[in-house]
Amino acid sequence: MKKRSVKIAGHATSVTLEDEFWEALGEIAARRGVSLNQIIAEIDSGRSGNLSSAIRVFVLNKIKDGRDERAD
Repeated sequence: MKKRSVKIAGHATSVTLEDEFWEALGEIAARRGVSLNQIIAEIDSGRSGNLSSAIRVFVLNKIKDGRDERAD
């Protein structure tokens, strides 16, 4: 598990995730052509619980759905 600092809406926060989730999130962000901070801000805006858990669920859903392509 790695704790990393990210900026969301101009505020710094830390997120702890397993390396595999960081890697998968980075791949999804790259395919969309956005930064990790941008994709984490997107996840943050729609979450109802813990940010780390919301990121894990987001990654899992993208893998299950196969919908990690570039957003229009």
